[in-house]
Amino acid sequence: QRQLAESGGGLVQAGGSLRLSCAISGRPFSSYAMGWFRQSPGKGREFVAGMRWTGGGIKYVDSVKGRFTISRDTADNTLHLQMNSLKPEDMAVYYCALRVGAPTTSASDYTAWGQGTQVTVSS
Repeated sequence: QRQLAESGGGLVQAGGSLRLSCAISGRPFSSYAMGWFRQSPGKGREFVAGMRWTGGGIKYVDSVKGRFTISRDTADNTLHLQMNSLKPEDMAVYYCALRVGAPTTSASDYTAWGQGTQVTVSS
């Protein structure tokens, strides 16, 4: 069972940037897909971005296209989410997740999760 650990959350003003990271225990297999999800109080877990560990299949939710970039570093088995032009509506707990197969937008498809990192955007 892979273990995931997010970092990089914090408080930022609207328009600012943050870079989230997700450390993955062990070397991910080429069959893995990774995803970033977020959850605000009283809401379900929302897909933000996903990609295959091999680098393809990148997808984003429409609300973050052009502002967020998902990437991975195979040298240290880390997934990243660069978030620019942050808005108050981006405020949430952000989670990274892993599944075998193609990236999907459904949280129930993912089998391993990190503990989450809080992103707070002040207006």
